[in-house]
Amino acid sequence: MLANAPPNYLLASADPALLASIEAELLASGARVEVVLSAEAALAALVAPRPLTLALIDANLRGVEMEMEVSQLLAAARADANGPRLPIVLISDTVTQEWIDRLAEGVIDDLILRSAAPAYWRLRLNMALRNRRWERELETLREAVVLNAQMDRLTGVYNRETILSLLFRETDRVQRMNSSLCMILFDIDDFGHWNSRLGGDACDDLLCQVVSRTMRLLRSYDLLGRPGMDEFLLALPGCTTVNAGMLAERLRVDVFSAPYRVDGESIRLSACFGIAISNGRSPVVVLREAEQALQWAKAAGPESIQFFGDAAQTVAAPVAFLSPSSGDELLAW
Repeated sequence: MLANAPPNYLLASADPALLASIEAELLASGARVEVVLSAEAALAALVAPRPLTLALIDANLRGVEMEMEVSQLLAAARADANGPRLPIVLISDTVTQEWIDRLAEGVIDDLILRSAAPAYWRLRLNMALRNRRWERELETLREAVVLNAQMDRLTGVYNRETILSLLFRETDRVQRMNSSLCMILFDIDDFGHWNSRLGGDACDDLLCQVVSRTMRLLRSYDLLGRPGMDEFLLALPGCTTVNAGMLAERLRVDVFSAPYRVDGESIRLSACFGIAISNGRSPVVVLREAEQALQWAKAAGPESIQFFGDAAQTVAAPVAFLSPSSGDELLAW
């Protein structure tokens, strides 16, 4: 719903006097009002996929054949805990212990006596809407805190703790579905050299650019994390070692062969890649194997790709450094 759009109220009551007074008051405030006369119609309106701002429900409302009471209606309306929480205001003749309990449980958001004056109605409805706005803002803040705790603050990919947690989830899925899962661990070659030469801010920019290029090659359900300063981990559901090797080759070419621009200079980065397959085993074990494969790749030289269990070979010859004829003035050491 647009921020400046008029509110949409649901008014559920079969009391002609109440409908006449309350509907007129709501319409005078500029709101849209949908009136229903039975508990069944109220429930259908509450669960329908259309934007309602607030629901007012008469405690005396009944079903067409007296089969549904308001307590059942409220329970059914709140049954979907994952759906958007619509503020519900109950209209009652008296304040009973049942309605006090429903307020405490959050089943209803407010209780207004049928005999209340129109000015009091406006006050309580505005209060209910304001409280709901505050709740939504608090929910947004909580979600942001959780998300920030999961992500690497510099690059925006998963941090070490989160990527490891997600690996356990993916491993459970592999075991259930008898599917494949590969990990690629890659480390930027001699990144400490660039850190001392260019400084921390420029190298932070380089890391963000590496992540941006890498993300373009991934599927929506692939996972990318940053377990170390210049080290990144890819988890690839449904990938065999052949698929993972092809992706590592693409990373080597598409992510690292073209120069990076930082502080007006062209920087040529390279990386080594270690690949391991899960086979449903503990992510801790598979990650150790990927780390071992990465160490073998580093020993083989810059831009090497190595599978765990195949230490004697690399996938292919490293990608050559760009020629000066490319037009870029590349820094080297």
